[in-house]
Amino acid sequence: MDTDHRHDEAPTRAGALTPLKLPGFLLGVSLGGFFDGVLLHQILQWHHLLSAVQAAQDLRTQLLADGLFHALMYLLAVAALWGLWRRRAALGRAGAGALLGGMALTGFGAWHALDAVLSHWLLGIHRIRMDSPHPLLWDLGWLVVFGLVPLVMGAWALRRRGPPGSGGGRAAAVSLALAALVAGPLAARAPQGADQTVVLFAPGVSAGQAHQALAAAQARIVWVDGSGGVWGVALDDPSARWALYRRGALWVGQGALAGGCVSWTRRAAAPRV
Repeated sequence: MDTDHRHDEAPTRAGALTPLKLPGFLLGVSLGGFFDGVLLHQILQWHHLLSAVQAAQDLRTQLLADGLFHALMYLLAVAALWGLWRRRAALGRAGAGALLGGMALTGFGAWHALDAVLSHWLLGIHRIRMDSPHPLLWDLGWLVVFGLVPLVMGAWALRRRGPPGSGGGRAAAVSLALAALVAGPLAARAPQGADQTVVLFAPGVSAGQAHQALAAAQARIVWVDGSGGVWGVALDDPSARWALYRRGALWVGQGALAGGCVSWTRRAAAPRV
């Protein structure tokens, strides 16, 4: 009788936890995207989302694509957190913690597997390390470490069965929520010591026109991207930014709100105009 009761209990428990699967998976995907964006786009600067697309080599286009990518990860994280909140009653059930952790690991690994197959090999929009003479080795290594290993760990976690009465779902949900809330702002932060103002000019504004606009605003040029569209300057008079907007600037900002991939961009010498 007891054995039959335990066999009947397992499917019931699994069905009660099913609503947690999608939010856990989406949180894992968003964390995987934030991880790639912060580490590869900003800190290591091995690639942008569209680094291998010849028609999108202007840095403004690259940064726009990176920004849209991060915005998508924000949306996934918000949807996942909202889903967990709506299904919070299931978090106290036995096995909820293992299921959430397993689905988050599965989502994290699935993101990297999809990125490798779709972005690196089928579409060819970027590789893990664009400056490597052997990009396939980097792609495969990244896929194994951050794709296949988390997938295996997620499958193992999903097979675990917590003892009756054990939940852990609330602790797992809080941990994943905190990870998402920390990862999001990290994707928008500026590098330490970046106190210059970043000026992004609209497409069609030449390097010479941008230089003239900055000179009129009495901005001291610190660095400029090779396209002549993104400039780092020292701007003593904050009101001068409005003059830059009138002269073709799309965005003039400083600090964390001006951070993200723009402030992390490698610097080049200012062009002679």
